[in-house]
Amino acid sequence: MSEKVIKIESIDPLEFYGASEANINRIRELFPAVKIITRGDTIKIAGTEEETEILIEKLETLFDFLQKFGRLTETDVEKIVLSTAQQSKEVMVQGENILVHGKNGMLIKARSANQQKMVDSFVDNDLLFAIGPAGSGKTYTAVALAVRALKNREIRRIILTRPAVEAGESLGFLPGDMKEKLDPYLQPLYDALNDMIPSHKLAKYMEERTIQIAPLAYMRGRTLDHAVAILDEAQNSTIPQLKMFLTRMGRNSKFIVTGDVTQIDLPGRTPSGLLHAQRILTDIEGISIVNLDESDIIRHRLVIKIVKAYQKHENE
Repeated sequence: MSEKVIKIESIDPLEFYGASEANINRIRELFPAVKIITRGDTIKIAGTEEETEILIEKLETLFDFLQKFGRLTETDVEKIVLSTAQQSKEVMVQGENILVHGKNGMLIKARSANQQKMVDSFVDNDLLFAIGPAGSGKTYTAVALAVRALKNREIRRIILTRPAVEAGESLGFLPGDMKEKLDPYLQPLYDALNDMIPSHKLAKYMEERTIQIAPLAYMRGRTLDHAVAILDEAQNSTIPQLKMFLTRMGRNSKFIVTGDVTQIDLPGRTPSGLLHAQRILTDIEGISIVNLDESDIIRHRLVIKIVKAYQKHENE
């Protein structure tokens, strides 16, 4: 008789056990010769050496499945437990073009050719620039790539940042403390995260600082190891600010810089750090620059016409 104790990590035990413990009860039915006792985030199993080893292997695959896809049903349990090792591997790579399984069954994936180019470039490069107009999905895709890396345990944390540049409105006249003043600038990042991660889990990630959202100025002096760091609205960073951000890159980290060079809100004649970086960082191994355009816009159909009208006016 062999006894093992397994600790559930990186996933919610209640999600793994299922509603009314439906998932764990199905596992018990599929392993009738093994005694399975659950208590909080630990699972105690007792049975023959062979049976317990098989069960442990299946449990690890189920843990990975829930971590990757954000869901686990009785059907998923049955499919994985009854499959061979090769079949389990095939189950794990199903829907490989899906970046994240979001809330309420939402499937989040690249929805245009250039968004897919972002996905492919992220795999092969440690620094990715995604430059394009409003609505082209550059920020949303970047956040999805970061969330996928976190769920796949490729990194330990996500850092999301934006320069707090006023776009025709005065930050000083906004009500509240500094966090409340800055939150409106960071809201698009919160919106993307809320689509991809259940509210209770997102709150836990934020509390534990697994996911951090902060203005660009707060990045100074940090070294970001084992992380995906995203700088959004980078067209509003100065040259020194963008250089500061890029040099925060630490071990096992990937950086994504997104921006729209047609919407620069820097005061006076201050040059944009994004335009500068776009010129000097081309043709460097490990750096990819993806340019999105109006064909990637996935908002209201009028947005495409609006972008084209402004581009035409600027060209004239």
